[in-house]
Amino acid sequence: MNDRSRVTAVLGPTNTGKTHYAIERMLAHRTGVIGLPLRLLAREVYDRIVKARGPSVVALVTGEERIVPERVQYWVATTEAMPEVGADFVAIDEIQLCADPERGHVFTDRLLHMRGLHETLLLGSDTMRPAIAALVPQALFMRRERFSTLSWAGSKKISRMPPRSAIVCFSVEEVYATAELIRRQKGGCAVVMGALSPRTRNAQVAMYQQGEVDYLVATDAIGMGLNLDIRHVAFSATEKFDGRRYRELFPHELGQIAGRAGRHTEPGTFGVTGDAGPLEEGLVDAIENHRFAPIQRLMWRNAALEFGTVERLIQSLETAPESGWLTRGREADDLRALKALAAMPDIRNQVTHPRDVRLLWDVCRIPDFRSISAAEHSTLLARIYGFLRAGRVPNDWLQGQIARIDKTQGDIDTLSKRLAYIRTWTYVAQRSGWVSDESHWRAETRAVEDRLSDALHAALTQRFVDRRTSVLLRRLKQKESLLAEVNDKGEVTVEGEFAGRLEGFRFHADPSATGDEARMLSRAAYEALRPEFHLRADRFYNAPDTELDFTEQGGLMWGSSAIGKLVKGTEPLKPGVEPFVDEEAGPEIADKVRRRLQHFIDRKIATLFEPLLALKNDETLTGLARGFAFRLVEALGVLPREGVAAEVKELDQESRGLLRKHGVRFGQFTIFQPALLKPAPTRLRLVLWGLDQGLAEFPESPPPGLVTIPNLPDVPKGYYTLSGYHPAGERAIRIDMLERLADMLRGQDSRGGFEATPDMLSITGMTLEQFAGLMQGLGYRAEKGERVKARAEAAPAAAEPAPAPETADHEHPLTEEESVLAAETRARWEAEQAARKAAEASAEGEAAAEGETVAAEAAPEVEAFYTFTWAPRPRGGQRRPERGERQGQGQGQGRPQGERGPRREREAGQEPRREGKPFEGKRRDENRGERGDRPDRGPKGKHKGKPRHDGPKSFEARPPRAEKQADPDSPFAILAALKNKT
Repeated sequence: MNDRSRVTAVLGPTNTGKTHYAIERMLAHRTGVIGLPLRLLAREVYDRIVKARGPSVVALVTGEERIVPERVQYWVATTEAMPEVGADFVAIDEIQLCADPERGHVFTDRLLHMRGLHETLLLGSDTMRPAIAALVPQALFMRRERFSTLSWAGSKKISRMPPRSAIVCFSVEEVYATAELIRRQKGGCAVVMGALSPRTRNAQVAMYQQGEVDYLVATDAIGMGLNLDIRHVAFSATEKFDGRRYRELFPHELGQIAGRAGRHTEPGTFGVTGDAGPLEEGLVDAIENHRFAPIQRLMWRNAALEFGTVERLIQSLETAPESGWLTRGREADDLRALKALAAMPDIRNQVTHPRDVRLLWDVCRIPDFRSISAAEHSTLLARIYGFLRAGRVPNDWLQGQIARIDKTQGDIDTLSKRLAYIRTWTYVAQRSGWVSDESHWRAETRAVEDRLSDALHAALTQRFVDRRTSVLLRRLKQKESLLAEVNDKGEVTVEGEFAGRLEGFRFHADPSATGDEARMLSRAAYEALRPEFHLRADRFYNAPDTELDFTEQGGLMWGSSAIGKLVKGTEPLKPGVEPFVDEEAGPEIADKVRRRLQHFIDRKIATLFEPLLALKNDETLTGLARGFAFRLVEALGVLPREGVAAEVKELDQESRGLLRKHGVRFGQFTIFQPALLKPAPTRLRLVLWGLDQGLAEFPESPPPGLVTIPNLPDVPKGYYTLSGYHPAGERAIRIDMLERLADMLRGQDSRGGFEATPDMLSITGMTLEQFAGLMQGLGYRAEKGERVKARAEAAPAAAEPAPAPETADHEHPLTEEESVLAAETRARWEAEQAARKAAEASAEGEAAAEGETVAAEAAPEVEAFYTFTWAPRPRGGQRRPERGERQGQGQGQGRPQGERGPRREREAGQEPRREGKPFEGKRRDENRGERGDRPDRGPKGKHKGKPRHDGPKSFEARPPRAEKQADPDSPFAILAALKNKT
């Protein structure tokens, strides 16, 4: 130990360039020695110094490799193999391994005793500062900060692992399983393990560094100074088997490995994957900032050995340390082997001299590369000791051992075992005086190791790398042109092979391609699709709204391609969108598609719900009118009146007038905006309602043009209301048509009874039987009867429709389809009537000329009819069926708002109607505002609250007069029959 040597401890986190700094300092001296924790790292440093100074002055010494030129100046060695030479410079890397249970005593010995003549560097973690300060008082400290930032990236699946990532595993089995998974999902990876030979490891690393693969699967060996282009480190586990037991990784171990992420000034990230759980917040902070608890104890073993006898040697090896900073580590493999051989009688009898003890100790220090069992290893050591005590290892025996290993056939496990076996004989050949021709056997064992290394590299590459994929990826990275294209049908081809289809912004791979072929084609296809995604996004963003549409299940379509879907927003009229864009297209494309879809649906709502939005945004609405407008907007423009009767009663005429300016109609059954009952707003209203309610499946809107639809018992009533229909009996009638029907029913004698007029059948499109069911659903009793059918001559006059109210024509016009159908039906009916009259006139003329009278009496033709009366329910129960009423008829679902009782009319803000005195004649609408509100009020100042009579009225017993009945051949009856068929 040279006390005059300047000792400097260069401490800090990983990625600080400490090893590079040590190489520069060593080359600044004439001679130097550097000790490294792994022979893989030793080979890397050796190559760098050879490149700088040439091979003639650089030596490499490891347990299995020894390259020593004649005029060596710089020694690169593993820490265990550091030569005891007088050099100007000495450096010991990863000095924190002094705390390692297995190898720590070696590093502690170098810390305490290895010194350069002029300069000594101790490289490692900040956790060693207190221990170095206590054990090496003259040491100076230099802290080197990390060149780049290291940040926590959380948990990621293997399938979502970013390129240039290293997945760290802690067993060979886990390494192979992870590598296989990456091959299937990412095309391939490189494999780096401490057990690999330098040649195999270098070949794997070169494949990763050159970009043939973007992923690396490694053991914790990468934490020991290997400088690789790694951007992300992912731990597949946070515990490992340390040779004795499974234990959690220490925080500084996690930090050492995670620190390999980031190259020079490029930032790095770390995280977990697989079954590894997320790291605690405090641990993440410690790793990011490289703040760990200081090391309190260093592993130590006595270096002053006594070789008088085996017992004295064992005793000296088990001597306890004197310093409180030092502690005995666990029993090392060499000491355990020494005890095992000392217990063998044959070996004990051969050890009679201190040189025998020293030789036995040298043999026991042969590492157990094979890791078969302690007994197998002890047997091999005893055999070698027997050969060496007699002279040297026999050539023929050694040749036989090597020949059994020198086979390059087999799988990865077989080749790995052979490499472990050859490392034993490589170690033996490197020992001076153990073999007769050291140069020959060193070259022989090296050649076998190289052949096995190449075979293992090929096996690893064949198993864990898809060569076709890796070549393609390299071409992509080098920006070579690819033979991939997308045609106008969205079909994607790569190298002339069909790879899949692009639908919207999602790529669907060819289902016939499997395994490696599918992955390769998909990867190449996405690369070819990058410009296509941008072009398609621009075309989609500038596409007119006519090319876009929404489905009744909330999907968003661009032509025939699904491009996204609607999602629940802050309120029903403000839904959000979720685009369907592949992750590979990038967030920019996804955001562009999302903005265009949002623009489309916002404009669609603004167009279809313009009256409702105008009502919502009208600042002039105040008080009750604004509250009622809010209720209507909340109900998406269709509000059942029975649920807001109290609110309607409280509205004054001024408030109603303000609401009517926005097209709000106060119907007797529903309060609505007629423009919102059209098919397009109805379809969108059901989608918005389904989103707001969080339904898994949205109800579909009825087909357009239907006046009535079936009233299914398992369908909620709210669905019919939102669809623009009102359930009544077995059918549900369109809301606007129901209000027109209510206008007609208002002028009928609901107490005395009335029959359906042709207009009633016409606007509902029903037969008389269906209309009877509808009326029962509205609260009327339908009493069926039969009578003799009236003569045909009277039919046209009787079939004339009753005069409609003055405002009916312009307030409730027929739809275009209904108007065309009615005109065609009327024309056909008039032609048939004209032909029948001509035939009858001709027949009468012939009978008069002949003077004959026809007195034949024909059998009377019978027709069915219904008489409808209001069926009020008594308080506290259902009404009592009247005599002659069939069971099941007349059981109304409640009094309709068009035929109110006195109490209901008062609640609705109307004067009570006098039952039994039907209003006849025209009404004036000046004071009641709109049909359906206060229907029984007469002209202002006259007969206030009472029906006005123009003259005496007469009533007749049923059945009604024949001239009141509609001719079944009338155009309205024909129209009703035609509509019922459709």
